[in-house]
Amino acid sequence: MKPTRVRTLLLIALAFAVITRALLTVGYSKLPPLSWTFLPAMLIFAAAEAWVGRDLHARITGRPGYKPARPLFVVRMVALAKASSQVAAFIGGVAAGFCIYLSGMLNATTPRNDMIVAAGTFGASLLLAGAALYLEYCCRVPQRSGDDRDEPVPPRQPPWHH
Repeated sequence: MKPTRVRTLLLIALAFAVITRALLTVGYSKLPPLSWTFLPAMLIFAAAEAWVGRDLHARITGRPGYKPARPLFVVRMVALAKASSQVAAFIGGVAAGFCIYLSGMLNATTPRNDMIVAAGTFGASLLLAGAALYLEYCCRVPQRSGDDRDEPVPPRQPPWHH
């Protein structure tokens, strides 16, 4: 599994910003006001992922006082990090599309409130994406000194093969 690229996340966000902006020109007046409840949830997830990343990094690097990380747990955290970074890019793109669309309507109360919510959601999506990338980074196994990654690792033989 390859590390998530920031470029990929930016392309996801850009695509959904353009799509959202286009859809809002047709149906913004039919939508209810944006809800702010998504924003604290994203901030909580971002904080949790950053905290797990810090703890997991200490466990993988073998710091004293930390139990070693189980490989299956690390794999699950990598999957969580990859998924949440992509979800954050999607949500950030939608929020950016709202911000772009609403930027010309700030004189009215509802669009101004929606703009504040969309801008906060965009900021929270940036924090979530950053925390997810950090968690993914923390899941990497550090290279040991003298470990040459260019040499192929010989395949393990099953115990009954002698």
